[in-house]
Amino acid sequence: MTQRIEDYALIGDLMTCGLVGRDGSVDWLCLPRFDSAACFAALLGDRENGHWRIAPADAAEDGQCTRRAYVDGTLVLESHWDTGDGGSVKVIDFMPQRDAAPDLMRIVEGVSGRVTMRSTLRLRFDYGHVVPWVRRCGGNERVAVAGPDSAWFRSEPPVRTWGQAKSTRSEFTVAPGERVAFVLTWHPSHHPRPELIDPHEALEQTVADWRDWSDQCRYEGPYREAVTRSLVTLKALTYAPTGGIAAAATTSLPEEIGGVRNWDYRFCWLRDATLTLGSLLSTGFLDEARAWREWLLRAIAGDPADLQIMYGIGGERRIPEAELPWLRGYAGSAPVRVGNAAVDQLQLDVYGEVLDSLFLARSAGLPAERHGWRIQLALLDFLEQNWQRPDEGLWEVRGPRRHFVHSKVMAWVAADRAVRTLEGDPSQHGDMERFRAMRDAVHADVCEKGYDPDRNTFTQYYGSRELDAATLLIPRVGFLPPDDPRVIGTVDAVHAGLGSSGLVRRYSTEGPSVDGMPGAEGAFLACSFWLADALHMTGREKEARELFERLLTVRNDVGLLAEEYDPAAGRQLGNFPQAFSHIGLVNTALTLGFDGGHPARPR
Repeated sequence: MTQRIEDYALIGDLMTCGLVGRDGSVDWLCLPRFDSAACFAALLGDRENGHWRIAPADAAEDGQCTRRAYVDGTLVLESHWDTGDGGSVKVIDFMPQRDAAPDLMRIVEGVSGRVTMRSTLRLRFDYGHVVPWVRRCGGNERVAVAGPDSAWFRSEPPVRTWGQAKSTRSEFTVAPGERVAFVLTWHPSHHPRPELIDPHEALEQTVADWRDWSDQCRYEGPYREAVTRSLVTLKALTYAPTGGIAAAATTSLPEEIGGVRNWDYRFCWLRDATLTLGSLLSTGFLDEARAWREWLLRAIAGDPADLQIMYGIGGERRIPEAELPWLRGYAGSAPVRVGNAAVDQLQLDVYGEVLDSLFLARSAGLPAERHGWRIQLALLDFLEQNWQRPDEGLWEVRGPRRHFVHSKVMAWVAADRAVRTLEGDPSQHGDMERFRAMRDAVHADVCEKGYDPDRNTFTQYYGSRELDAATLLIPRVGFLPPDDPRVIGTVDAVHAGLGSSGLVRRYSTEGPSVDGMPGAEGAFLACSFWLADALHMTGREKEARELFERLLTVRNDVGLLAEEYDPAAGRQLGNFPQAFSHIGLVNTALTLGFDGGHPARPR
């Protein structure tokens, strides 16, 4: 039985992460990096594609824990199971932060009564495709090997394991206060076995590491619990060696159940940069903001014509897309894709987002990188010659290129931030008048060709009558003031035309869709947060707060959000957890909690 997307919780070690279901099964785990092949891929197939379940022995195949929660301020998950005979047990799942080999640790702790537990481990390397050779090494250890992958599995005495149906199983009983630990450690098969780590000491250290980090949060406004959990989630999606932030933990969770809109989001998108920096700078996480900016500058270095919309978490440029036919897809939603062909698209908005993020970092007091301004000038030179071209836009359409309004607005942002940088820092060199002329030309072009005076709204692309939730960002980036009638009209039009039970879709997928894909999708959560921001900026504060609090109810029981939400079915859709959604939550909370608007946004 397929669990709902929101039935999963996230664990991770700042280099990779896994998803643990309410049924006690780890159904997704990529090792050793976020974008590595999964050794547990049941999420996108079935249990024969790899999983690890620990649950009471008498629990049904689809039985779920009674309740669960993260240890405050951490990514350590505690799942409680109450049994029919009055017993109770707790399963603690976590991944210690590491320098070398990744460890997945699971500790079973008796709470009341005597509870018999069962563990079933099915390792399947290469996204559930390869069954490893497993052999016993001592009384409580097994090693699994297949090609380049090796994993050691150990359990604490007196637990005994045995092989059955190409899985490793165990059954044991815990009494109140007793703890039994299991450890799964991955390493390249040609490397020696990693050093053993005591799981109980590792638990204490992991809790301390996460609390040391989350205690740095200086946000004390409303909705602090939701903000803190979203910040922890963003930190969990950060690849510590480089500072890159993955857009999501997963690939191919569908935007429509049974549909084909299934994409790989385990990479770093440039357009996330500005919104992420704003969240981190405003809540006190300067080290993370600095690391993200440095990742950005490394990634974009080179010929501006070669700028990509996304990169690997290490800054890699090649992200070839392929389909995995042996996986049936989440709830039958095929194909399952790895890699992302949108990497080769032209999306002109990213130039504006890069310059906006670097301007924001400079305005917030991060020391400027000496070469950073030279890179920005090179990007501006390219954009000045190319902003009038059609592109695929921020929604990465796989249909024909268009003159998307949002792309043009962000070209204006690029020129505007260059002008403001030169105005604020006379030591920087650059042709301010040239950038002013470009800014004015883009502004006039958008207002003439991207605005529908009959309906008083900006449209999705030039000559179109379609709406686009991205136009909600027009007042946020400063293209027009919030009280401009065209802004108010756009907010009203998007709210009415793209609304879905109070939330907002990105654009219409009815009839021939601009994105060139069949099927539909749910309400886009980041866009719904943008609507709350726009309502607040245009003076409709009560509506903004009501919408934000509605969005908080969409979170699952441990505070996580996917990319989209289906209001009719009452379930989350798309990759999970989604950085863009959590960035939206943090930024809207900051906007609602700060009288002058978002404290990190340039005026």
